Amino acid sequence: MSESIVQDRAAGAIMGAFIGDALALGPHWYYDLAELRRDYGEWINTYTDPKPGRYHSGRKAGQLSQAGIILSLMLHSLVEQNGYDEADFCRRMDEELFPFMDGTPMNGPGGYTSQSIRESWRRRMEQQLPWGQTGGHADDTEAIERTLAIAVRYAFQPVELATAVAKNCRLTQIDDTVISMTVAYAAVLGMLVQGHALDSSISGKLMELVKSGSLPFHAVTFADLQPPRPGDPDPPRAGRFASPDALLTPSYMAQAAEDPNIVIEPAWKVSIVYGMPCAIYHQLPAAYYLAARFRDDFESAVLHAVNGGGQNQARAILTGALVGAQAGLSKIPQRFLDGLEDREMLQHLALKLASQIETKRE
Repeated sequence: MSESIVQDRAAGAIMGAFIGDALALGPHWYYDLAELRRDYGEWINTYTDPKPGRYHSGRKAGQLSQAGIILSLMLHSLVEQNGYDEADFCRRMDEELFPFMDGTPMNGPGGYTSQSIRESWRRRMEQQLPWGQTGGHADDTEAIERTLAIAVRYAFQPVELATAVAKNCRLTQIDDTVISMTVAYAAVLGMLVQGHALDSSISGKLMELVKSGSLPFHAVTFADLQPPRPGDPDPPRAGRFASPDALLTPSYMAQAAEDPNIVIEPAWKVSIVYGMPCAIYHQLPAAYYLAARFRDDFESAVLHAVNGGGQNQARAILTGALVGAQAGLSKIPQRFLDGLEDREMLQHLALKLASQIETKRE
């Protein structure tokens, strides 16, 4: 794949995430779909203002939520340091985010502050703990929403990708299952930037990286995921995580999207099938499904993510990055770019990050 195509896909992933975040700013967290339709109509297709008293009240259409703001901090750090520098990222959190928060949910830059960021704020600002002792047990996708930029930067370097994403995740989330699912998403995104599609073969490709030692997952099963036979030795367990199952989810979701006998119509109802809440185990299957079903159709993927209600902001960020990486920046509808506040600055950073990717595979 040419360098220009890689850079188009990389920038598409970053801008796709920002667009997904901003599109869901207004209709964020409506668990009552009738209320969502009453406030925003039958189909949300553009940026909208949050309603008074909602989670991002006071923000305007096209602006980022706090998740998008933290992603932009990560992007600035990666670009300016030409790679992941934990001390630099933590300094930015200390100077550009935490001083403007009070530890409550409805306060802080961008509006709502997620549970994991609130917990880290308390440990860092109130308890004066050092970074590295600031993570908690929130099971949301908050870490993915910023580490996806790391995944793009190290798309062709799976060892560095997994190491940096896991380390950064632990700053706010220390549950091993959450970390494993976060690293798995990053590994998938890296493959998409390389040029692979989110289809039924993606997990097999990821498992080859496990077997080569490039991804820190245990290979707890034998060929084709078959259990061991009597007398077989215990399979190798080099790696941090308990099982490779987080790497298998994407292919199952792609199979569901491709199977004519599995019908989710309209596609936004994926939020009902896999669940509307914030937890990572609800969010990832839905994002993988939408990104596999609409891999070349950014608009359909991200708008179905938004119109499904619930924690649609996380769903749209994750889906936007996955489809943006497959379609590329060049195939993202111009109206989504034009309506995004600070688009020129964000796109400049996305393209700069894309230009820094080392395409030599390990």
